[in-house]
Amino acid sequence: MSDASSQIKEQISKSDVVLFMKGTKEMPQCGFSSRVAGVLNYMGVEYSDVNVLADEGLRQGIKDFSDWPTIPQLYVKGEFVGGCDIITEMTLSGELDTLFAENGVTFDKDAADKIREANG
Repeated sequence: MSDASSQIKEQISKSDVVLFMKGTKEMPQCGFSSRVAGVLNYMGVEYSDVNVLADEGLRQGIKDFSDWPTIPQLYVKGEFVGGCDIITEMTLSGELDTLFAENGVTFDKDAADKIREANG
């Protein structure tokens, strides 16, 4: 197992929700990372952010680990959920609410409803 792989496993096992992103949740460095972090922040989800720009090995490692070519990548309870497009779709369809609820992840349902209203 590579260093990146064990680092990723450690990250996704110690936090219920982990976002591998370009930049940080306070300062995203790409539009897609910003969108997913924005959704999580707005919904009041507690999550760990991992800046892949700070570590080239991790940046490639997460793509290999999930077999997904793009960043950001969201993990919930150790499971890969998806990237920006998937998270956006799941937010708008309500699937993300369900996923969080089923996994005991606290989020603001009213905020989630507001996102759907604004994009409906």
